Amino acid sequence: MFRLHRLPLAVLSSFALLAAATHAQQTTAQQTPPEDYIRAHYTKYEYRIPMRDGKRLFTAVYVPKDAAGGPYPFLMERTPYDVGPYGEDQYPKHLGPSEEFEKSGYIFVCQDVRGRWMSEGEFQEMRPHIENKKSPQDVDDASDTYDTIEFLLKHVPNNNGKVGIWGISYPGFYTSASMIDSHPALVAASPQAPMTDLFMGDDAYHGGAFMLAANFGFYNFFRPQAQPQTPKPTVPFDFGTPDTYQFYLKAGNIANLDKLYLKGSNWLFNDQAKHTTYDSYWQARDLSRHMKNIHCAVLVVGGWYDAEDLSGPYRTFNATSRFNPDTPTTLVEGPWVHGGWSRGEGNHLGDVQFNANTSDYFRSDIQFPFFEHYLKGKGAAQPKAIVFETGTNVWRKFDAWPPKAATPKMLFFRAGGKLSFDPPTEAESKDKYVSDPNHPVPFVGYTTDTVPQRYMVDDQRFASTRTDVLVYETDPLEEDITIAGPISPKLKIASSGTDSDFDVKLIDVYPDNYPDPENTSHGNKRILDAPPLHMGGYQQLVRGEPFRAKFRNSWEKPEPLVPGKTADIDFTMPDLFHTFRRGHRIMVQVQSSWFPLTDRNPQIFTDIPNAAPEEFTKATEQVFHQKDAASGVEVLVLPNP
Repeated sequence: MFRLHRLPLAVLSSFALLAAATHAQQTTAQQTPPEDYIRAHYTKYEYRIPMRDGKRLFTAVYVPKDAAGGPYPFLMERTPYDVGPYGEDQYPKHLGPSEEFEKSGYIFVCQDVRGRWMSEGEFQEMRPHIENKKSPQDVDDASDTYDTIEFLLKHVPNNNGKVGIWGISYPGFYTSASMIDSHPALVAASPQAPMTDLFMGDDAYHGGAFMLAANFGFYNFFRPQAQPQTPKPTVPFDFGTPDTYQFYLKAGNIANLDKLYLKGSNWLFNDQAKHTTYDSYWQARDLSRHMKNIHCAVLVVGGWYDAEDLSGPYRTFNATSRFNPDTPTTLVEGPWVHGGWSRGEGNHLGDVQFNANTSDYFRSDIQFPFFEHYLKGKGAAQPKAIVFETGTNVWRKFDAWPPKAATPKMLFFRAGGKLSFDPPTEAESKDKYVSDPNHPVPFVGYTTDTVPQRYMVDDQRFASTRTDVLVYETDPLEEDITIAGPISPKLKIASSGTDSDFDVKLIDVYPDNYPDPENTSHGNKRILDAPPLHMGGYQQLVRGEPFRAKFRNSWEKPEPLVPGKTADIDFTMPDLFHTFRRGHRIMVQVQSSWFPLTDRNPQIFTDIPNAAPEEFTKATEQVFHQKDAASGVEVLVLPNP
């Protein structure tokens, strides 16, 4: 054994000095603000860049101080959320998508979009794209990006003539818009969780149902503003209770939220709530129909468990690939929440473990090499799809998405709560339940004052015991079943109401003997703290979506249900790549409320945002599973290797 006391005194002194110096360096590194690194390695400039209509957009530019290392490419982000800190002597803590970029050598460009913070002009929610611009007054986010790039190339020295752009969520929308009729210098773009069509599955509406809690929460801080101004401290909204289920239930209809709390102060929220059909307001803001003349490489990024912009990445990827077949376009999907790939390790969500640091992998092995390749000529191009397979927890690469080998199969509802790939044979078979909008099914089984991101994989055992939730379940699987692509519920229903929601949830049921996390108490009555987590029989939500029945034939012209008459409810839920392991079960739950994730359907055909209290009525819902009226969920199944 090495014994320290046998060393000479001089050697001991040297060890002590070395240890003290190392500790001092570590302490200094811990105390050094991260913005000091940016300040030491970059020079900040602020510009007010003129657009073709004369408005000026505030833009912060950070140029590497090591001029000899250039010329450098530009890496740009455009945002409605502010590019602070403001002032040429004020520096942010970080630049770019991740730390790798700060140390690799880029000219970082951060811009307040038109009408936000220090930029001039009028702000519009997801400003509609103008395909045929007839005058300098015809501006949109494609033209604003084009004009910005023109200015940067001419006024920022030591650039290599190449531009990349990236952004998450709303900045993802601006990234997508920048790709349309792209500037020749724009060579790489990464729209991440891009808002694409707010009515068709992004932030505002899913299946025609209003995403109530998320939108009211968002528009409490995202408000109209006068320009120019810099951010000021804000006071969080006081719900008056930690239980948003009770808050929204007591508020009544959506109009009351404005009347009681917003008091007409936010037209942005009202625009979302009052456009309850797929009208011209939403259609003009569907960016996917304009994804043309894209000449830059594209890396579209999304999360399987993104509670905000789940559909946007697929719509953007599919439209870009369809309109621009020769443009290098890659889809990346991992087991992430909204923007989860940009921070943290990405090794779990809620109670579900992924057994890999998926976010670290994305940042270092996918995102950074993508920009390095197209902006600096390093490395190789990416494949068409890089996707994380949940359940087995492995990354896979494909030359198409969905994979070409995936084939459609129907999971049929059967009598007795069974779920099977075999169709029903009964002449008459159905289930029914009573849906009461005054006692809606909650979307989580615990009290919450927000929309917790983990709800996308939360345990559904709390819902499966309710009488207003139908449950269908397979026998334990004898082999792995991998689904890859969109999921399509196909229901035969009848209702006693003239409108109803049908929320469909696809669930992975763990075996009863599935191991619990370490240090979980078993059979111990002395539980004094939080209850232990038992994973045996865990019902993991893997995909769930609502559908408002009045939209069954048209998104633009809703139609009432005829009470008691059979109707088809066919819709498509966003893509998934998940393996149900051998020994697990596949479950589908069907219900008619999911509160307050979505607004309540009164279950009569009416103006829902303004529905009176007496209009919220019970309805008896029937779901058929018989030979001539089969219900189920269609999935794309990959053959086992």
